Parts: sequence; C-alpha cells; structure tokens
Amino acid sequence: MSRLTARFWVDAYLTRLRLFDIPAFVVSHGDDTGGAVLVKLNTLDGQATLFHRSFDLESDARVWTELAKGPEAEVDAVLTRQRGFDPDLWVIEVEDRAGRHLLDHDGLA
Repeated sequence: MSRLTARFWVDAYLTRLRLFDIPAFVVSHGDDTGGAVLVKLNTLDGQATLFHRSFDLESDARVWTELAKGPEAEVDAVLTRQRGFDPDLWVIEVEDRAGRHLLDHDGLA
C-alpha cells in the first residue's frame, strides 16, 4: 500500500476545512513528499493546541495526539523548537472559536 504525500494530505485537509467554513493557513511549507505535519488549533482566545501524528501501538494505527496545549505563546514556543529539529515540517494553523479541527473525522487519520 502506498502512502499519500504530505502535500496531497495538506491540500485535502485544507479543502475539508474550507467545506466547513473553518479558516486555515499554511504557516510553514515542508517537504512535499515526506514532511511531517503539525496542526495548530488557535481558538482566538489566547489559547492553542498543537497536534501531531503518532503511532498508537495498542490500536496499530496512526492517530492525532496533542503535542502541546495552553497559552498560545507557550504553544508557539513548542512549535518553534519542533521547526528547529525538522526543517521539512509542515505547519497548518486552524482558527476556530469552537475548537473544531476535524482531525477526528474519517479520512484524516
């Protein structure tokens, strides 16, 4: 089974967000084929959550988990450190007061 490229997944994710009228922006364009993707959810109240994909050994699947959560400045500091480790990293910022990110929807895992 072949894997989707990072660029294809990001484009599909942004399209899905647009369909739900959820604003999102590419903050950092990573490697088109194999770059990892981080999603920052900004709830526009000074708080944010940073998500990344990890492998869950119990379910034998890739899942989205929280990497950081709290005041936006602290989440941004974690994001800056991650970008320092991985120059091929994609960063998508989602802005939604209701906290919707759609990462838990079918087809985005």
